[in-house]
Amino acid sequence: MIDRVIQEKREYELLSDMGTKSAESRGRAEAEEPDPVRTEFQRDRDRIIHTKAIRRLMHKTQVFLSPEGDHFSTRLTHTLDVAQISRSISRGLGLNEDLTEAIALGHDLGHTPFGHNGEQYLDERYPDGFRHNEQSLRVVDILEKGHGGRSGLNLTAEVRDGIVNHSGPGIPFTNEGMVVRISDRIAYINDDIEDAVMAGVISEDDLPRDCVKVLGNDHRTRINTLVTDMIVSSEKAGRIVQGEECGFYMNKLRDYMFEHVYRSEVVKQVAEMFKVRHLIFSLYDFYLEHPYEMPEEHIAMLYLYGTDEVVKDYIAGMTDRYAIKMYNHLFVPSGWRLSDNIKQKG
Repeated sequence: MIDRVIQEKREYELLSDMGTKSAESRGRAEAEEPDPVRTEFQRDRDRIIHTKAIRRLMHKTQVFLSPEGDHFSTRLTHTLDVAQISRSISRGLGLNEDLTEAIALGHDLGHTPFGHNGEQYLDERYPDGFRHNEQSLRVVDILEKGHGGRSGLNLTAEVRDGIVNHSGPGIPFTNEGMVVRISDRIAYINDDIEDAVMAGVISEDDLPRDCVKVLGNDHRTRINTLVTDMIVSSEKAGRIVQGEECGFYMNKLRDYMFEHVYRSEVVKQVAEMFKVRHLIFSLYDFYLEHPYEMPEEHIAMLYLYGTDEVVKDYIAGMTDRYAIKMYNHLFVPSGWRLSDNIKQKG
């Protein structure tokens, strides 16, 4: 049997000096007995895979609001793309793939419904401000249930750090966390281009010619170029970096996407965005006034964290369709039904 001890020994043989060794983990907030088969980072990956939060990502918007096609990216497909890209880079550099995958799978668990628009509106309404990377950490630390019904998954310090610092001002302290941080951008820029072309917002021919010349003229080629560049450049530098040329043109492509896609009237429809803002604000204000209308698991947390915090948690965890369902249930008349009248009389 290839048990945990054998795997930990193999890491010292196979991983480069840049790789984080499982046996050298900074540990968990609450000490646990080692698993006989899995390393610490493998356990974290498995815990994240089995969360309810990761399942909900399938029904959370990436860029296009409630797209009607089957092939548009969702928050879950984005997460899988980040995990795949990150692992390819980590494998090429001799880093710890299990740690990389755990961070990648957990990095967006705190995202709101309706993509970054939902994040923006919840940030406006929640008094302390909302940032999805911080919410992702709160999901794994508190909101998800661990073994025996305890609060949180009790993940290792390395995974928690990678999750909260995949975006924002903080920098991960592991090379694996840095790989995920950059891979997140590689994934969403290229996947969003594919979605925008599919939606007819842009065409491949519209992309800046110099970017296409350096990075490639299709989705597959661009990702392969950027992955290979990171492996080669990081190995030369002894730290996780992009090459100067590829980094420049990837950022230029990102700027193009902000100008022509993310802020496009086709994507960011004013009327629809107003509806999303109204929905988020209406749900927030209703549950703030009626907190005991939330599910029991959230009600139980009110005395620990306060109403604003728990209401924010509840709304952030909603999928697009569940948020719409709850809005309709609370604010849209359903009409008189004979069965309801009979039940009331009975």
